[in-house]
Amino acid sequence: MLLRFTRLRFRLSSWAVAAGLVATATAVANATDAPSLGDYITAICSAAFRPAPPQESRFLSENVGAMTRMMTGMQIKPSGDVDQDFAAMMIPHHRGAMEMAQAELRHGHNEQLRRIAQEIIVDQQQEIAAMRLALDQPLPPSVAVPDQPTDLWKGASRATSTRTTNGQREP
Repeated sequence: MLLRFTRLRFRLSSWAVAAGLVATATAVANATDAPSLGDYITAICSAAFRPAPPQESRFLSENVGAMTRMMTGMQIKPSGDVDQDFAAMMIPHHRGAMEMAQAELRHGHNEQLRRIAQEIIVDQQQEIAAMRLALDQPLPPSVAVPDQPTDLWKGASRATSTRTTNGQREP
């Protein structure tokens, strides 16, 4: 019975999201003034999250924060330069992916997914650098990923270091 209810809820929320996307797409296709990216993002993100189990709440909270920063960063005022606007939206998108990958590294347990998260961070940093170079923008200074466990390179399967008050890690 619970499984049927869960499937029904999933189908209903899927239909609601799909209906919202169709309505937004129809409005864009029929409008003389297209809605702003902010309106589009609001339509996509208006579905409520289900409550999280306590052991997952910090992970989900970090991801919601990352997605919020990403979506806010993607709300640009069109400049008239498609390439500039593309990079202006994709860079916050890539940063959001990096933040979500960092949350997986902090909270995840599946070693394969943790490795994928590490690869996401490296790949997204490289793509941000490539976009900036393509537009002749300066590169940000190189810094280590702030929450990357320092002892994983030594072959440890999990982080064993702890955070100190200044943000550094100690063994």
